[in-house]
Amino acid sequence: MNFPLYIAKRYLRSKSNQNAVNIINFITFLVIVIGSAALFIVLSAFAGLKTFSLSFSNTFDPDLKALPATGKYFSINTDEEKELETVPGLANYSKELEERAYLTFKEKSCIAYIKGIDGNYRSVTGVDSTLYFGNWGEMEYNGVMGIGIYNQLGVPIDNYRNPMTVLVPKPGKGSLAPQGLNASKPYNQLSLVLSGVYAVEENLDKKYVFAQLPLVQELLERDSTEISGINFKLNGEAAIDEVKNSIKTILGDKVFVLTRQEQNSTLHRMLKTENLATYLIFTLVLIIALFNVVGAIIMMILDKQQNSKTLFSLGTTLKELRRIYFIQGLLVTSLGGFIGVLIGSLLIASQLFFGWLKITPSLAYPVEFNVMNVLLVLATIVVLGFVSSKIASSRITKKLIMD
Repeated sequence: MNFPLYIAKRYLRSKSNQNAVNIINFITFLVIVIGSAALFIVLSAFAGLKTFSLSFSNTFDPDLKALPATGKYFSINTDEEKELETVPGLANYSKELEERAYLTFKEKSCIAYIKGIDGNYRSVTGVDSTLYFGNWGEMEYNGVMGIGIYNQLGVPIDNYRNPMTVLVPKPGKGSLAPQGLNASKPYNQLSLVLSGVYAVEENLDKKYVFAQLPLVQELLERDSTEISGINFKLNGEAAIDEVKNSIKTILGDKVFVLTRQEQNSTLHRMLKTENLATYLIFTLVLIIALFNVVGAIIMMILDKQQNSKTLFSLGTTLKELRRIYFIQGLLVTSLGGFIGVLIGSLLIASQLFFGWLKITPSLAYPVEFNVMNVLLVLATIVVLGFVSSKIASSRITKKLIMD
């Protein structure tokens, strides 16, 4: 057996004759356990919050989305649509057209986005799961709005006698404005009967009113080929980069093709920054806590000074003596980190199964058990333990042994 490892394990199990040293060693070990457990719990809680936050936007965001490279709209012809249907790994796609609109009902009004969608939209995205009450409607002039808009306007469901009015500015300016129906008005209007209400989260609940794509194209005076985006749903095993390149080849430079993460790049960047900041803050706390390891090892060196003299006299080199206390410090930190992660894992597992910590009476605090977080915490503890043990063991000098 490796001699320094054998002695280090003996020192780890044995108690000192001085009670103060035992207390310091116990507190040091306890600090490592609590620190590693706290770091793992915080990372798991943040991972749960991240998944929970992204679940809202993922309801509306498809796997891939094509947006115009310039302007608000682009055109897609029949040949391009047929080519999209043959792309390997592409399960389905849906066209949409959206624009900011002024909504009014009786004496109430608000500004939101009118989004025209085709029949594939609900199968391409997860928007079906967000329907709070009502239905998507079968009539041409049916619409679905967010519950935030619904509460603000107070529009009744299936109110065919007194529908909601949607107003959008006419395209063009001055003499370039269209000279057709209602040419005297600077806006186009649409009467829309509310058939259903969706609910996701506050910002999205106040953002959209869904209607049929041809209806919105007519409202915005766009032809049947003009859209503002295409949503794509991929097969489960499809390579997203290959599908993305195929779509880009078909549609050309008139569009950008964005992944789900790229569609919400600001949100993802913010979550990653917060995650990194949280990790660094708690790592700093661990660094401060592991100063106790340095102090505890130095106390152990002083307590075992006579033993070290005996070992030195028996032929143990100075390097081996340093290695004994270095291994002891590494064992203490590694064991403490492992127990801390184990305790943290049990707490996270209990929250996942029983949901004992609640945000609201019906919503448990979201957490997520992630193996990467386990490895990250253990790696952090081992690295910090290595550094602190190296610093403490370097206190072994020939002068200390000979005194």
